Amino acid sequence: MSITSLYFTAPGQTELREREPSSLTAESVRVETAFSAISSGTEKLLYRGEAPDSLETDGPVETLVDDLSYPTRYGYATTGRVVECGNDVGEEWLGRRVFAYNPHEKGFVTDPESLLEIPEAIGMRRATLLATMETAVNFVLDAQPTIGERVAVFGQGTVGLVTTALLSQMPLDSLTVVEPIEARREVALQLGADYAVDPNTTAFEEQIIRPQGRPDLTFELSGNPDALDDAMEVTGFDGRVVVGSWYGTEPASLSFGGRFHRHRLSLESSQVSTIAPQHEGRWSRERRHNVAWDWLAELSLDRLVTHEFPFEDAPEAYELLDNAPDEVVQVLLSYG
Repeated sequence: MSITSLYFTAPGQTELREREPSSLTAESVRVETAFSAISSGTEKLLYRGEAPDSLETDGPVETLVDDLSYPTRYGYATTGRVVECGNDVGEEWLGRRVFAYNPHEKGFVTDPESLLEIPEAIGMRRATLLATMETAVNFVLDAQPTIGERVAVFGQGTVGLVTTALLSQMPLDSLTVVEPIEARREVALQLGADYAVDPNTTAFEEQIIRPQGRPDLTFELSGNPDALDDAMEVTGFDGRVVVGSWYGTEPASLSFGGRFHRHRLSLESSQVSTIAPQHEGRWSRERRHNVAWDWLAELSLDRLVTHEFPFEDAPEAYELLDNAPDEVVQVLLSYG
């Protein structure tokens, strides 16, 4: 029995294709997809042809695709229900609501160990944000903000907004977001940011610095390489700049001769595929998942889903994401 999968086939092109799924074995289960979330960062780079072909995928999606060259399936935020179990899988799995790091497709066969059961308090739609929340949790773990610090977040796409919502729960002195799209700035303020600044306005650096002083900690989550230099420019003496963006093949031109050198700034990469060495002795993927589930249930994030497309219309979803980013925060695909 074939299943329908989404393929990235060329820059600006996606197709729905039939493929033969893996056979159900005694140790595996079959999942029927309910929803999947489109990553507006990584998937937009892949859609535009700006993801390096030779870069092998890592982390939870490493077993799903060999690399990012066309044609390829991709995606890592799928929810669904177990509809069939292999002979050696316990009957308690049948009917379970689950999350999977799986590409966009109508169904799939996998081992139960690769699935995460969705808590009762969280709906299928919101559960698609687990990967985003896990990323935000990882950013905070890596950055280690402390009480009374001034924090800035560049970029308020889905990842940036979830990170802002998480940081708003901490005893910071101030939380400032930098985002060119007005609607996203408004959502950030609703989620707990103290200040929201448009980077395209005159003297935007002064708008960041004037209220409370230069940030002690700055996150660059915009996906725009030019924003990294701006993030370094506003950060205070001995401050940290945590880069959560993946720029793909786009180069970042940085001014290391200015504030970076004289003001002892630290530049650090944060990526969710691994846990930082300083945390590995105490933190595991399971523990990080548990924290992510707890905050996904706690925070009011349903407003982040701005568009929902039937899976059959997935190519239109990517066109919207590429052509009208100002209108979009989080796009879901539905399979009902």
